[in-house]
Amino acid sequence: MTKPAKSQWDFGELFPPEQTRKVLSVWELTSNIKRLLEKQVGSVWVSGEITNLRAQSSGHVYFSLKDAASQLSCVLFRGTAAAQRDLLADGQKVLLQGDITVYEARGQYQMIVREVELQGAGALQIAFEKLKQKLAAEGLFAPERKRPLPRYPQRIGLVTSPTGAAIRDVLHVVQRRHPALEIILAPARVQGDGAAKEIANAIRLLNDLGALDLILVTRGGGSLEDLWAFNEEPVARAIFESHIPVVSAVGHEIDFTIADFVADLRAATPSAAAEIITEGVFASRTFVAEAMDVMRLRVQRQFHRAGENFNSLAGRLARLHPRRKLNDALQRLDDTQINLLRSLKTSVRSRSQRFENLAGRFLRAKPAQALKARREALRQLEKRLNALGPEQVLARGYSITTDVATGKLIHDAAEVCPGQKLRTKLKCGEIVSRAETVA
Repeated sequence: MTKPAKSQWDFGELFPPEQTRKVLSVWELTSNIKRLLEKQVGSVWVSGEITNLRAQSSGHVYFSLKDAASQLSCVLFRGTAAAQRDLLADGQKVLLQGDITVYEARGQYQMIVREVELQGAGALQIAFEKLKQKLAAEGLFAPERKRPLPRYPQRIGLVTSPTGAAIRDVLHVVQRRHPALEIILAPARVQGDGAAKEIANAIRLLNDLGALDLILVTRGGGSLEDLWAFNEEPVARAIFESHIPVVSAVGHEIDFTIADFVADLRAATPSAAAEIITEGVFASRTFVAEAMDVMRLRVQRQFHRAGENFNSLAGRLARLHPRRKLNDALQRLDDTQINLLRSLKTSVRSRSQRFENLAGRFLRAKPAQALKARREALRQLEKRLNALGPEQVLARGYSITTDVATGKLIHDAAEVCPGQKLRTKLKCGEIVSRAETVA
């Protein structure tokens, strides 16, 4: 009998019978992977960059270690005595030693960290931290022992390489800001074996020489290995024992060395150190150079204020001067005279108009009588006009008295002072007199 052909969809092969399968739980699979990783990989050293750093209240530290292609979860437990645990930070490149395992709760493989070294620094960085802690405990970094720098140094000692970039930077700044500064160079190697001893000996030599205002210890930038001579204990001890103030300017702005912590002042760069040392003299030179301009400006301001005060006082004096009051009075007198003449002319014009009107009526009626009446009216007007004139007043025995000096009319005896010269106008003639008493 022919065996029937298999169907296109044979589900038996896709789903074998239950008894032929080996089914694991998630925990069993994760445990198997964990055993394999711990057995096959075990303890390793890994380099990379720290990211996602999290320090828990429990004291455990969690972070990831990454490179350009991948990342690894890491944990540093509280009880692990890693020398560099306080230096862990996001972005820090490190070397880690630890055990590879699997955190079963999340099915995630990770490293349990045992050792931490800063990548590129390694043992040097650890030695730096240990020496720093030792010297700090001995009081070499104490702020109260720091000495102020002299404001106007005239002679300084310089410890550096005679062929390095640092000495060129320092000399360039000094020449520009304080060319009279005397510099005593104590040459020393600033890198390599034996450099620390040479630097320490140079500092002691300058102290023995004496007559120095300060000592500058400097070199240009470089790696931790390049700057290591300034992190050695002999240099730190020599700076601490120096009876002359010491300025340390090693590397670039971001570089810190043991010498920087011990020195009386740390400068970010050699050029910055030279500027700090010469600041007092440079500022004084600038002040003296600008003093004349400042004095000239202040004198001009004083003159300007004095001129304004003078003009103000002169204006007040002019407003209060007696002649101004006299001129005002004379002007009012002129106005009064003009108004009086205008009123008189208006009155005469009005009366003349009435007279002409009246005369016209008379002329139209009786010419002879009108002419007689007009003449009579004209005589009456002349009498009245003469009666209003000052001559008539004088004719009645009155007089007009004026001040000879000013021509001012005297209306009241209180306006006259003893000894004042007066002119009295009468009907006929004038009398010039001098007042003896005023009652």
